[in-house]
Amino acid sequence: MGQNKELAENILDAVGGNQNIKSVTHCMTRLRFSLVDESIIDDETIKQIDGVMGILRNKEEYQVIIGTNVPKVYDELCRIANFKEVSPIDKNSDGKKEKLTLKKIGNSTIDYMAKSMIPMIPILIAAGLCKSVNAIFGPTILNLYSETSNFYVFLDFMFNAGFYFMPIFVGISAAKQLNITSFLGGYLGAVLISPGMVSLVNEKKSFDILGLPVALNDYSQTVFPIMISVFFMSLVYKMVKRIVPDVLSTLFIPFLTILITTPIVLSLLAPLGSIVGNSIGDGLLLFSEKTGFLGVGVLAAIWQFLVMTGMHVALIVPMFSTFFETGQASGAAIAAGFSIWSCIGVALGASLKIKNKKKKGVALGALTSGILGGVTEPTLYGICLPYRRCFAGVALGGFVGGAYSAITHATQFTLPTNHFLYLISFTGGTTANLVNGIVSCIISFIVAAIVTYLFGFSNEDLKQISQ
Repeated sequence: MGQNKELAENILDAVGGNQNIKSVTHCMTRLRFSLVDESIIDDETIKQIDGVMGILRNKEEYQVIIGTNVPKVYDELCRIANFKEVSPIDKNSDGKKEKLTLKKIGNSTIDYMAKSMIPMIPILIAAGLCKSVNAIFGPTILNLYSETSNFYVFLDFMFNAGFYFMPIFVGISAAKQLNITSFLGGYLGAVLISPGMVSLVNEKKSFDILGLPVALNDYSQTVFPIMISVFFMSLVYKMVKRIVPDVLSTLFIPFLTILITTPIVLSLLAPLGSIVGNSIGDGLLLFSEKTGFLGVGVLAAIWQFLVMTGMHVALIVPMFSTFFETGQASGAAIAAGFSIWSCIGVALGASLKIKNKKKKGVALGALTSGILGGVTEPTLYGICLPYRRCFAGVALGGFVGGAYSAITHATQFTLPTNHFLYLISFTGGTTANLVNGIVSCIISFIVAAIVTYLFGFSNEDLKQISQ
């Protein structure tokens, strides 16, 4: 706790204090600041803070890379600076709104989607592991119990609960991102998968609301329909809030919001979301089919470069969506995992090559973070950036592992974690599939380690790491 508090205090001071912060949030490994003035910040000062792994700048955010303990650092940061009282609304010193551009709209859309999905990860991991336990210990592999056993049935409905109700979970999260009552988003998600709606879908009956025809689709395990729908609901909510008198707000704001929103959602927006989700999923499958193992290998090779620029977010959500709706993922949709294993391999290769005690400690820390937490930033910013040749290990390891997975049609049947338990995400299919999935990861790991050890350091680098 003390270390997290000290780290939060140092970062707060280095970014100019809370008067320079419009808003702050976090993802899996990074503090993400929206700042009044980035020019006053010295990047090198922040990089030197004990506990900071690196920084990323873009026009939208200033990101400080912490690692898997970022939620605790974030909590300390909010407590120290009393950010609960700081409005997330833009606090530009000139009072003017930023110019709306296509790029800004695109970045905001991706940011909204990603931040709506990130809180779902613990649910997805827990549900996915329930399926993995059944796959390993049930009739598929070890056959310690049958599909009719109570334990199998118990874990099966635990898995289904995590994915079937995804529109409710995402609805709550998306509404929170848009600063409206979060459980209205959950309520809208519940409408999409309510028993009456599901019954109409199964019976293939026609249905309309006040003359508006409703497109009947199965929205369980989907994310795009509710994301689009909650965004529209946020516009309706804010309009209703301006119109309804304060004395009637508690009663009529939620009622009118959902009453106005739902017919449009069921008739237009949710079906549109299904089309978007299916199109992106089909696009990933087409990419895999048209480019074969080369395309998947290339995507795995460049994935960590996409991570460093933040461009990976644009692919994460459709990859998740494909898995939610089909219950499996392969080809391009699983390429990212092999790049993570290649990073772990780079950390191993570097830790074996480096003799300098302090620098070896950095490499061993990166190795531990990769294996136990699936965090690649320590490798990218602590090893690859100082010693640029190590990027070759990341790229080649990812390429070979990704290509092998595509050649053998390795398929994931549970949502993967990023760390060592990633290996069991290939359970649920055949034993051969599990073997090929594990081999793909091991190949990425070994190739990256060998390339890093043999070619990852120049002669000048070797002088530094041997002292």
